Amino acid sequence: MIISDFSLFVKYFFRRNMCFVDFLWRFKLAEKRCASSNFHLYGLAALLIIYCGTVFIVSLSLSYAGIGTAVLITMFSALLSAVSILILKREGLADSVAGLIPALLPILLSFLLRLFLFDHITLDYKNFLSPWVEAMKSAGGLAALKNPIGNYNIPYLVFLGFISGLPVYDLYLIKLLSVLFDFILALFLMKLVSCFTDSKLKKYICLVVALFLPTPILNGALWGQCDSIYTALAVIGLYYGFKGRSVLSLAFIALSFAFKLQAVFILPVFLLFIISGKIRFRYIPVFPAVYFLAVSPAIIAGRPVLDTLTIYFSELGTVGSGLNYNSPSIFSLFKNVGNPNLASRLGIFAAFFLCAAVFTAALLMRQRITDGTLISAALIFAVGIPLLLPHMHDRYFFIADVLSLAFAVIFPAFSYTVPLCSFASLLGYHAYLKMRYFLPMSWGFFCLLFVLVSIAYFFIKSINKNQHGKGAFDSPA
Repeated sequence: MIISDFSLFVKYFFRRNMCFVDFLWRFKLAEKRCASSNFHLYGLAALLIIYCGTVFIVSLSLSYAGIGTAVLITMFSALLSAVSILILKREGLADSVAGLIPALLPILLSFLLRLFLFDHITLDYKNFLSPWVEAMKSAGGLAALKNPIGNYNIPYLVFLGFISGLPVYDLYLIKLLSVLFDFILALFLMKLVSCFTDSKLKKYICLVVALFLPTPILNGALWGQCDSIYTALAVIGLYYGFKGRSVLSLAFIALSFAFKLQAVFILPVFLLFIISGKIRFRYIPVFPAVYFLAVSPAIIAGRPVLDTLTIYFSELGTVGSGLNYNSPSIFSLFKNVGNPNLASRLGIFAAFFLCAAVFTAALLMRQRITDGTLISAALIFAVGIPLLLPHMHDRYFFIADVLSLAFAVIFPAFSYTVPLCSFASLLGYHAYLKMRYFLPMSWGFFCLLFVLVSIAYFFIKSINKNQHGKGAFDSPA
């Protein structure tokens, strides 16, 4: 009896104490996790402090930057960092603080890389952007919108008018705006990829590679151009198009077109969105309405309505008589053309024929249009239209450069399109920035022609898929 009671006591004692030991073990483990979390949190804070300090020092070393400019750029970078952290967390690309640090580091470095290029001044800034800012400043800032200043459309002139009165070197502000849209572009390229795949790795690769693509870095931070603005808005329009958000899709492509005429290189794909039913036909008036709102500041300032709405027609006379301006278009193959007017018309006809062929195929087989069909068509237009048109400039393949990245991430078999597109564009960039040719521009043409043929093959295969099954190139899971 005594032995039995003793055994019960031993069992009870160990059971209670084992529960206590288990509690202590779990508490200690939680404490270690908390300590580890705090360690990584302190590490993230230290990284951001070091980064902002570095940005401030680099900004202060810029030729035309004082304390105020350095503080402004540092605040901009800090805000960009905070938004990047939120995006990484929201998209599930960093599930913990420990994973956030390596995920964030390339994004921070991409801005720092751009900042080192801010002092570079090009002839475009000296001959165009700087005189435009001065003209707007002397005419009262935004009030100058009533005057025909520059050959850019109203939304960008609104920005130039706004910064004309600020006590900061205008070139830095111009480049900051372009850099901001570099990041917006990278974000929505990633979101565009998310329409095709749930892979976090693919989305992160797209985000980071987009920030380190050479043409966006050189275009905004070095050259001071604004191609990332209209391209980012066009990509946002594409994203909402794939999501079936008709109003937002049309609104953003209208804003893109309002910023720059070169949005026409991607505009035709939105007709395919309508053909496929992703964008409802009844929402088409959104496009002219948003475009009107975008240019309305000039009308409010006193510029004639008709003159404001038809500004692109007046700009057509400023493209010049040359068939090619350092672009890898088809006209890079010819040095001396006997009849440039005929050659120009033939190029326009070829671009029109390309668009008509894609539209015809889509109309005949509209029931078979997949998301893969649409994204390949977008890339066909972005590459093919400027490849065939006359009077193209060195920067006109910007949309093709970035869209090829999204396409390659979605369909890795076409990864070669990214370096080919970038190589072709960089030949033109080198020709302008260095004032000499690195290689014949015709090399770029053949690279882009290969890309165009490859994507056209993809398009044909995707639209000819089996009606009752998945096609060879349907969107990946």
